Amino acid sequence: MKKSWLVVFAVVLLPGCAIRPVEAWEKGNLAKPAMRFDADPLDAKFTQHTYTSREAASGGTGVGGGGCGCN
Repeated sequence: MKKSWLVVFAVVLLPGCAIRPVEAWEKGNLAKPAMRFDADPLDAKFTQHTYTSREAASGGTGVGGGGCGCN
């Protein structure tokens, strides 16, 4: 009985997990500025400056150094 429910579960739900490539007409939607993690570059730079000033450390965002003076 349990195996039949497992088979039904697998047949119904697993096809929804199929990974398909992004089509050419969908790439335009992914390239929009609203899809960026930091939509406003100036705001992102200001936030990073505020974080660096509060924590007295830098790094972790692509620049060298960790705040300890050992470059």
